[in-house]
Amino acid sequence: MKFRDYYEILGVPRNASQNDIQKAFRKLARKYHPDVNKDPDADNRFKEINEAYEVLRDPEKRKKYDALGADWKNGQDFSPPPGWEGVFQFGGDGGGGSPFSDFFEAIFGSMGGFNTMGGQRFGGHSLRRRGRDLESKIELTLDEIAAGGKKHVEFEVLERGNDGRARRTRRSLDVVIPKGVTQGSRIRLAGQGEKGSGGGPPGDLYLEVQVRKDPCFEIEGQDLRITVIKGKGLPGKGDCVGNILVEVRIVVPKELSPREKELFEALKKESQFKPEIKKRGQKKRG
Repeated sequence: MKFRDYYEILGVPRNASQNDIQKAFRKLARKYHPDVNKDPDADNRFKEINEAYEVLRDPEKRKKYDALGADWKNGQDFSPPPGWEGVFQFGGDGGGGSPFSDFFEAIFGSMGGFNTMGGQRFGGHSLRRRGRDLESKIELTLDEIAAGGKKHVEFEVLERGNDGRARRTRRSLDVVIPKGVTQGSRIRLAGQGEKGSGGGPPGDLYLEVQVRKDPCFEIEGQDLRITVIKGKGLPGKGDCVGNILVEVRIVVPKELSPREKELFEALKKESQFKPEIKKRGQKKRG
């Protein structure tokens, strides 16, 4: 049996945080998912990634795995230490069709502590396990972002079945859109993630906001930008088209500190720009 370096599989150091491990898993899972990657070896790679994440995402499993020591290297023959199973063996059902490797089974027991219904067992007793968080995307228009409110959405999420394999599932929900969300914002839907096991709670669902391109405005964070061009107003009689006229109102501070006054005076002396004061209705010179 060959030792498996789960940290190397996910491409993270042994002292990686849970957040770094989760990010690495999501990136690799998207890359090697069989529905996306048609390489013949993608399915095996995807299973390795899921197995590594199954261990490193769980503090207890990670602790047991780290207890093997850092001297083992990938490809080296491995046998569980004497008495290991008596201390750490999980009491799984031992049925066939496990999605995990022999190495995983040797360390964590049949199905890694999962029975055929997906619940963890230890010493014959079910353990509560929270479901995984799921992610998807939601596309919103500028009007929907500005107004907020409820929106009925349909989307796909990647969920893991009882056999450990990830599958795309179609979901439909009514989502409350907060006002002012921006590109890349995440909307959390509590309890809408993967189902828990052993009586554990479900995970959460995170929807990443994708802002649909607006025909009029460029959206930059919380700002809207529009290019004002002559002849882009309302159509008139014949070929006449009005213009878009924008009135800019500048708000200046009522009080300045001595240092601010000093800086403005210095700018006034250095600037070559000579502004003209134009009264309303006055025609442009020339």
